[in-house]
Amino acid sequence: MENPKTTKELLETYYKGFAIKEGWESVIADDFKYIGGDMTNRVPIIGKDGYIAVINRFSRIFQEMRVKTMIVDGDNACVIGNYDYQFPNGKKINGDVAEVWTAKDGKLTSLTIFFDTLTFDKNTP
Repeated sequence: MENPKTTKELLETYYKGFAIKEGWESVIADDFKYIGGDMTNRVPIIGKDGYIAVINRFSRIFQEMRVKTMIVDGDNACVIGNYDYQFPNGKKINGDVAEVWTAKDGKLTSLTIFFDTLTFDKNTP
């Protein structure tokens, strides 16, 4: 049996695919938990399919992304992702997102993100 990927390897696979909008799903656990977009609602979206649906919507807005910082501590990690956005109203901006991850048994198991929700609300119908 091969060794499960480390948290860093999982994240490298995820972000390599995420940047080109394909191939990132393979490292997401089936019971994945996602929290993001509304700091007043801490109820996670549960399941890989639910997270894929969130990303399918988000992928229409971001043009490019790159990892600025990645800090990994065992099964936990924090990534600062830098994104170039183009909103449906035509406005283009660049912004950072703090992404807090957990991993277990060779899969990414949860993500909580923190970002400027006001800018999204103002520029998305």
